[in-house]
Amino acid sequence: MMKVNEIFYSIQGESSFAGWPCVFIRLTGCNLRCAWCDTQYAYDEGEEMSVQFILDRVKAYPCNLVEITGGEPLLQEEITVLVEALAMQGKTVLVETNGSQDIRKVNPERCIRILDLKGPSSGHKEDMLWMNLKWVTERDEIKFVIASHMDFVWAKDVVKKYQLTDRHIVLFSPVSGLCEPKDLAQWILDDGLAVRLQVQLHKWIWPNEERGR
Repeated sequence: MMKVNEIFYSIQGESSFAGWPCVFIRLTGCNLRCAWCDTQYAYDEGEEMSVQFILDRVKAYPCNLVEITGGEPLLQEEITVLVEALAMQGKTVLVETNGSQDIRKVNPERCIRILDLKGPSSGHKEDMLWMNLKWVTERDEIKFVIASHMDFVWAKDVVKKYQLTDRHIVLFSPVSGLCEPKDLAQWILDDGLAVRLQVQLHKWIWPNEERGR
């Protein structure tokens, strides 16, 4: 059994898959409490579902792209079974994780892991599991959520230290209401970074809806 906050069908708003139809499986529970978290309702709310029930829900949608998110999805042991089952059904599986958990819990041949590294303004910079950057594959993507110029400088230094853009898609995403996309765009341009500016597309399409988008 897994504790699931919501399952919904929408447009992928983030990552290199932004713009594509996607089925989202949001799992309940997170070990972090980021200052700018926009899914606090997933900390505790949810219901127990079997892996087969989840698969049946996903199968009802005409879509082959599936993202498992949270909360923090790697906290639930059954995620290994869910990822394998979805992949066996021919789904392209994305797993978005907060950077504090061992990404080896899920098979990199069965999913694309999106590693969301937390900067200073999150309050959890010290909770990152940096060994994850040795375990990521070329298929995986790395995301930095930027709330301030301080976050930007920190992220830029991490990218350079680990040479992340040599092997990976690197995403810089502004926090809604705290960092203007145009400011982040200018910082990227001024420093000549080979990173992708990512806005949360779903928030532009459905600006007043918090859940199920």
